[in-house]
Amino acid sequence: MPTPLNQTVADSALLTKSLPLGLLRAFVQSEAADDGLTPQLLAELKILARTPGLLVACNYGGTLCSAEGISTETLPLGSAAIALRALAALPNTHAAVISGRSLRDLAAVSRLPAEVHLVGSHGAEFDMGFAHGLSLATESVLQQANQALIESVGAYKGISIERKPVAVSVHTRPASHAVAAKAAKKAEEVARALGLFFIVDGSVLDLSVVEPSKAAALEHLRSRLGVSAALYAGDAVSDELAMATLRGPDMGLWVGDLPSPAKHRLKDPESFARVLAILFELRRAWLFGEDAVGLERHSMIGNGSSTALLTPEAKICWMSHPLPDSGSLFAHILGGDAAGHFSVEPVKASQVLGQRYVDSTMIVETRWADVTVTDYLEPAPEGITSLVRVLSGTGAARIVFAPRPDYANAPFSMEARGSELHVVGTSDPIVLLAPGVSFAITSDGRHATATADVNLQNGPVVLNLRCGDTESRHAHGTDEADRRSAVAHHSRRWVQGLVLPSVKPSLVRRSALVLRALVHEPTGAVLAAPTTSLPEGIGGTRNWDYRYCWLRDGSMTVNALVDLGSTAEADGFLAWLSRILANAPGPEWLHPLYSVTGAPLSTEAIIESLPGYAGSRPVRIGNAADHQVQLDVFGPIAELIHALSESQGSLAATHWDLMVQMASAVLARWHEADHGIWEARRAPRHHVYTKVMCWVTLDRALRTAARHGRDPEPSWAPTAATIRDEVLREGWDDTASSYTVAYDSPDLDAAVLHIGLSGLLDVNDQRFLDTVTAVERELRVGPTVFRYRYDDGLPGLEGGFHICTTWLIEAYVAVGRISEAWDLFDQLINLFGPTGLLPEEYDPGTETHLGNHPQAYSHLGFIRCARLLDQHQRS
Repeated sequence: MPTPLNQTVADSALLTKSLPLGLLRAFVQSEAADDGLTPQLLAELKILARTPGLLVACNYGGTLCSAEGISTETLPLGSAAIALRALAALPNTHAAVISGRSLRDLAAVSRLPAEVHLVGSHGAEFDMGFAHGLSLATESVLQQANQALIESVGAYKGISIERKPVAVSVHTRPASHAVAAKAAKKAEEVARALGLFFIVDGSVLDLSVVEPSKAAALEHLRSRLGVSAALYAGDAVSDELAMATLRGPDMGLWVGDLPSPAKHRLKDPESFARVLAILFELRRAWLFGEDAVGLERHSMIGNGSSTALLTPEAKICWMSHPLPDSGSLFAHILGGDAAGHFSVEPVKASQVLGQRYVDSTMIVETRWADVTVTDYLEPAPEGITSLVRVLSGTGAARIVFAPRPDYANAPFSMEARGSELHVVGTSDPIVLLAPGVSFAITSDGRHATATADVNLQNGPVVLNLRCGDTESRHAHGTDEADRRSAVAHHSRRWVQGLVLPSVKPSLVRRSALVLRALVHEPTGAVLAAPTTSLPEGIGGTRNWDYRYCWLRDGSMTVNALVDLGSTAEADGFLAWLSRILANAPGPEWLHPLYSVTGAPLSTEAIIESLPGYAGSRPVRIGNAADHQVQLDVFGPIAELIHALSESQGSLAATHWDLMVQMASAVLARWHEADHGIWEARRAPRHHVYTKVMCWVTLDRALRTAARHGRDPEPSWAPTAATIRDEVLREGWDDTASSYTVAYDSPDLDAAVLHIGLSGLLDVNDQRFLDTVTAVERELRVGPTVFRYRYDDGLPGLEGGFHICTTWLIEAYVAVGRISEAWDLFDQLINLFGPTGLLPEEYDPGTETHLGNHPQAYSHLGFIRCARLLDQHQRS
């Protein structure tokens, strides 16, 4: 028998926004012969559970409870009520009961909460005041019908009559079949004589002044709630009208043994309750990303044009093609298996023993007891992505290849052609080269999945996924080792050219490799991160697309590599910027960010079909910050040119031209308000950090001109002095005893530490010392530093930013608080993931890593701190 679920359990479930899974799963798995839960129904429920907005609606008597009747005779099944309530408590999920009962009676008997929409009188009664609108003439007709029924069938054994707001009902359930049939005939005659609608709803006969409208009620709920799919379950003739409106991804369920055109039939309300419980399980798992892997535990592979993320279990969970901001091929990290993945695991289940990068490379090894998977992206011509996966060991491995192009929105099929798997129906060719592997292909009608088991005792298996390659190529296990060796050699040669600090050199090396992998070599642009919409707060809406090149972030990234002795990335980035400026109306009109191709971004959009990492919606593509005014971006570019010319010992003419353009942009717009470094979605303000960066632009231009014998513009020096004076005067707030986020604001912002770090204000000045103290007091929590605490116009919370933590470490060093700098630095090190990667943020309250991963800001900030502490040790 199904496990009983009582009202207390239901209340607990609603309070925790979930069901007690032990009880629910026992109920779901209970034995029930011939209950209608077919494999096909379960498969379709899985698809339905993943629709962005879902409405679950049903009839009451005969569907949600055992039979129609009067008052407390027909309480809903406890298990069904709990599951329906739990579904209604899920995000973007709605539940409704559309019954022939009066709304007042339905509410009293069902005892369902306000989260469940109740509609009475066969879909006509949405609110209690409906009956008050009836005319006196209508009321007279209902009185006549009531009297006629009392006289004609009222004395029949087992027959009872009930007056409703818009109908008179005849209940026949206790009566014999012959008496019920006789009563039905008499009632229909009364209805015809008085011009009433005659409705047969199971054992209840309704003589109604309104036409049965369950179909209209269902359509009204769909429109009002904005759902994308609906499930409707019923058992009566009137329910067929509602089911006739179902289309597309909708599902109809017929409960009981009456004839019906519905595709799926369930034995009884108990079976329907089980379906509701299963649907809840499936939808909750999809919405909340059950068993989501910690962001910091993901590893990235990259080859200078493409990137991919792996889970600790060697599942490719994120990869896009052909550009970083193109649609995803695998998006498991944002939507589970349904969003696409490429998995390898031992056939004989065992725990992962470890995952590591091959020394000084972006090649990742994942090892079980008898299976090892080696993953890397190999160099390929522009427009082609080539992922190589090598399976080795002594055991057997299972391969699951489940691509889902365009964020799982593009349907496709799959064909095996010899040793190749071809994804058919996509705009770009996608081929998995798998010599010696025999795949079984299945499809759900929209997407295909290929599965294979391989015995590794026969030798390594090489899988080569090639996207965008129009030429026929073949992967041979014999030459893979040479290809991998060439990839490793190229990476190690680059690492050997770096000048690493003695402080945490291995982590600095890994951070440098991460930054280099974020450089898009074909264009020179630099990604802020390779991912989109990894949340700044679990379950929150601060989910942004970082697969673009911010002028600020890109400059700081390649500048960190210049500090380590690698200048090619900076040269490429500045060449990319020069191409953008060649087509811009003027340097002062630069956007804050661009795609790697240099094109402005398209409109920010939401992918409704993906539930987000751990249920954090929405999943966004594009970034509305592209349209903001961010006047600080000129400063990091000027700093980069200044540092690059110092590192190279010369100043290229093109770079000086860029410096002049950055300075002219500052002259043109430094006095304007802007949206600031943190891209607040509110009215522009005079941000202190922005003004500091405007001063930095002119200061570095003057220094560069002096070092390399160039002639500065006469206005640069006096304008720099004007900006400095204004910042020192207007940026200070007496109540905060600190420089603050903006003029006339008492709110703190970690970015104002740059007033000293940039050189605008002497680090020994009491005002800077007080600012450091204020940031520490107000914004630091344990191992992390928050950007700010003020209302930025966006809902939800966020974690502390690793880049802000590194700024405070720099400030500690600058003001001579060395022991505190080391302490915070050590705490930051403890936050690195097992393979040496950092996302954007950390929540010290929940000890959760947050934000897009890996984040350029986090790694470049760490490199700067390691170098500063190393320099301090040496001095």
